[in-house]
Amino acid sequence: MQTIEKLAQSTMDTNDFARVLGQKAQSIRKAYAQRGAVMGIRPVKLPNGKLRWPTDAVERLMKGNAA
Repeated sequence: MQTIEKLAQSTMDTNDFARVLGQKAQSIRKAYAQRGAVMGIRPVKLPNGKLRWPTDAVERLMKGNAA
């Protein structure tokens, strides 16, 4: 199990993920609710319900590689 500090360093919140993709955060949340992933990336769901998106997968996506 990951510690909170390590999780915070290796993931980004939905607002940051949306900003990187040029979308609204609510669009990201809706896509996740409908499909369970966004552009092939599955988030970590925290006990409080918030989503954390893996930074390494987002970086691969932005470089044009598959998530």
